[in-house]
Amino acid sequence: MYGSHDIPIILRSEKLSLSIEMEGDVKHYSRECFGETVNKIIHTKSSRILINPVEPMSLPKELTPYLLIEFEKLVIIEAESSIKVYLTFPIEIGVFISGKKKFEIIDVLTLANQKFTLYGNPRDGIICKYWSSNVHASMPATEPMREGVIQLEIINTSTHLIEVTKAVFNAYAMKIYYTDDLVAMQAKMRVMAGEIAETDFINLPLKPSMRKSVELYTARKVQVLGTKFVMENGI
Repeated sequence: MYGSHDIPIILRSEKLSLSIEMEGDVKHYSRECFGETVNKIIHTKSSRILINPVEPMSLPKELTPYLLIEFEKLVIIEAESSIKVYLTFPIEIGVFISGKKKFEIIDVLTLANQKFTLYGNPRDGIICKYWSSNVHASMPATEPMREGVIQLEIINTSTHLIEVTKAVFNAYAMKIYYTDDLVAMQAKMRVMAGEIAETDFINLPLKPSMRKSVELYTARKVQVLGTKFVMENGI
């Protein structure tokens, strides 16, 4: 389903159906996902749409640009060393229509469960989209329409052993790449003294054949002031 498609189009899977029918310059857009039906009329001369995974921050509504992934296994790293692990993350799916110069977003949907949590204390903590992931030493199998893979390099720059239970990311920094059967990102987590960590993403595909997703925040012309996230309330 991912990739560029000609209009008219009908796409169906076990949990999702999507169609666009033509009537002159008017397009009739319809999709059903988890029992939710959305219908839109779009006035455009474009005859192409793009479907790709996007940052998982729009649904059920835009509450936060932050994603917290809780590890199902504790990761212990010795002093002044690093390790690469694989985590999963939730996917939202963006439907874009070709404009005069670029693709414009017309719909966002997801097959992933929606949950939020608080990172930090109730007074000044940060609301985050929540996801629980096992920690893998090698690439795990995933459902590419529901979840992706993060290759995370955890770097312990401190002089003592550390325990890592979670990672918080800034969605503005996400660099998502995809194929028909894999959605993936690369990221780094640098742990410093006092169990403070900084996370950021690497703008490289996990595999050479992967295509880069259109970034949702770029498509919406949102000004990005920073991409890194500093974890000051525990790792």
